Amino acid sequence: MAIQLTWHGHSAFRLDIGDDAIWIDPFLSDNGVTSVSPTQVDADYILVTHGHGDHVGDTVQIAKRTGALVISNFEICNWLQSQGVERTHPQHIGGGFEHPFGYLKLTIAHHGCSLPDGSYGGAPAGLLLTADERRLYFAGDTGLFYDMRLTGEEGIDLAALPIGDNFTMGPDDAIRAVQLIAPRVVMPTHYDTFDVIRQDPTRWIERVEEETEAKGLLLEPEESYEV
Repeated sequence: MAIQLTWHGHSAFRLDIGDDAIWIDPFLSDNGVTSVSPTQVDADYILVTHGHGDHVGDTVQIAKRTGALVISNFEICNWLQSQGVERTHPQHIGGGFEHPFGYLKLTIAHHGCSLPDGSYGGAPAGLLLTADERRLYFAGDTGLFYDMRLTGEEGIDLAALPIGDNFTMGPDDAIRAVQLIAPRVVMPTHYDTFDVIRQDPTRWIERVEEETEAKGLLLEPEESYEV
């Protein structure tokens, strides 16, 4: 079964796993780089790492239009229901569930988690997805923490890590994260969307391949990669 990953800038991804279209943190309308409109995308599932507006993004609009099942923490799912989203599946940190597209576990992420209207958003999360004997780790917004090594012990085929600094890990800490996780392939996320998180992703990829055993992956917005 093919797993196709498409990056839409910032931390927004689309995964096509078999016949399922899965969106992660679909911040599309205002991210400044993708031409994909939330009024046009198809979605079977939406995964939300935490409640900030640049990650919840267009979840409500997409879920209402498509009927997609939204998977996130308990508090975010409750908030989404209050916004008129009918189908949610709540999970929480350390908990996993076998969905039709694969086994999804929510992992630790060190960050904040208020929702766009200021409501409490529970704990932020990373996503550890196992599908067709491959493991993908989307760290979400997080600082560096040593327990990333435990996630790496799962055997990670692809990791997506923030490098923007200021709100998340910066390039140096993201390199240390790669060393802890030891993924086969790693790509940078959460950079260049705002002036305060401007980075040089090309140089970061060079450092990945100089300082770690991982292969660096740099995608342009709307570019795809088969995992």
